[in-house]
Amino acid sequence: MPAPPALAQFRLVARDIKLSHSVFALPFAVLAACIARPVDSPWPRFAAQLGLVVVCMVAARSWAMMVNRLADAAIDSKNPRTARRVFASGELNAQRGWFIAAAFAAAFVAAASLFGLLMGNWWPATLALPVLAWIALYSWTKRFTWLCHIFLGGALAASPLAAALAVDPAAVGLSPLPGQPLLATAHHAVWWLAGMVLTWVAGFDVIYALQDVEFDRREGLFSMPASLGASAAMWVSRSLHLAAAAMLWMALRGDPRFGPIFMSGVFVAWGLLLMEHLVLLRRGMAGLDMAFFTLNGIVSCALGLAGCIDLLN
Repeated sequence: MPAPPALAQFRLVARDIKLSHSVFALPFAVLAACIARPVDSPWPRFAAQLGLVVVCMVAARSWAMMVNRLADAAIDSKNPRTARRVFASGELNAQRGWFIAAAFAAAFVAAASLFGLLMGNWWPATLALPVLAWIALYSWTKRFTWLCHIFLGGALAASPLAAALAVDPAAVGLSPLPGQPLLATAHHAVWWLAGMVLTWVAGFDVIYALQDVEFDRREGLFSMPASLGASAAMWVSRSLHLAAAAMLWMALRGDPRFGPIFMSGVFVAWGLLLMEHLVLLRRGMAGLDMAFFTLNGIVSCALGLAGCIDLLN
């Protein structure tokens, strides 16, 4: 079968990796960048940094999702829910897929390197390849551990830390240049925010895995619902989201610049997390789209916007 043209291939890939789902982590990366911004940083410089953060975030997520689809193609082809994915169905072959994945990785490395070339911050370029390896690791973890959801949370939690480091390495406790001593000036709010993202994402990924309990068991795959049972997995999810709520409060308390606007965003996020679990209790799997996509998207956007308004006001 002849290969579709380049634009058609990109559309297939964009549909499959769901670029719109960047909304789950991107607001936290932007918020972390705002936390890390030095008070004397000129606006043109910060605007350039934000632009590069967005490019890095989208490129890195796209790389990770491409690796996930390619690594799982054979598994996805057996699952009715995922059999129509672009590599599982054979719409695109693996060779083209790895080429596109490599292009996303190259875009990430190039954008990370611009922080060094334009702003003298070589940390993003130094850590670019380890970050790409870390966020790709999740795709294989469900083959050997039911902690795979925690690995996914850790992959997305890298985004606020990376964004803060790109704007000001001191924000995460690093010296201006790689190889120099560590500092003790980290913004605690950045680390609490990363912890919130880890537990929040892991909690809703457990919920997402409820769709494939029987399939995962047949294929010998590890997920919390398949390994622990759906009921126990839901309690784990609730516990993770309770931890996320606590870490969000600590992030609020961790930066004195946060005021009533971000506090309101925190309360809204708590309410939405509670609503997410109430929807699942009342509607079961019928409420998954609302709980997983709609409410979690609102959580990230509300927190990111409220926090940035407080910090930049």
